[in-house]
Amino acid sequence: MPEKVITVNRKARHEYMIIETFEAGIELTGTEVKSLRAGKTNLQDSYARVENSELLLYNMHISPYTQGNRFNHEPKRIRRLLMHRSEIMRLLGKVREKGFSLIPLKVYFKNGWAKVELALARGKKLYDRREDMAERDAKREMERARKESNR
Repeated sequence: MPEKVITVNRKARHEYMIIETFEAGIELTGTEVKSLRAGKTNLQDSYARVENSELLLYNMHISPYTQGNRFNHEPKRIRRLLMHRSEIMRLLGKVREKGFSLIPLKVYFKNGWAKVELALARGKKLYDRREDMAERDAKREMERARKESNR
C-alpha cells in the first residue's frame, strides 16, 4: 500500500544538511488522527530529542479537530515517537557525539499507521546556503541555455 504524505518540512532541507533518514511511528490520541487525515498539521520549527531513553517530538502543531468536543487534543503537545530501543540509543550516541540534530522531514500514513521521517542533520552555515543557491541558479541557467540551443 503506498504512503499518503500529509505534510512536508520544506525549510528543513534548506537550513540543514541531511546526513541520514529514519522512519518512526507517532503515538497519537483519537482526535489527532482525524486532524492528520484532514491534513491540519505543521512541522515548522519542530525537532526531536532523546530523553530518558524515549524519542520525543517537540513543536509539531496538529490543529484541533473541528468536530471534536471537550476531549480534543492540545495542538503543540510533546508526542512520543516509536522506534526500537537499539535505534534510539544509536541516535542518542550520534546526536551527543557530533552535534547533530533530529529534524522531522515529513509526516505520512503507511498501511494505516501515522509515521514521521526523521533526519539526522547538521545545521548549514550561511556560506553553505549561499553555495546551494548559486548551484541551483547555475543549473537553471544551464537548462535555459540548453533549451535555447535546441530551438
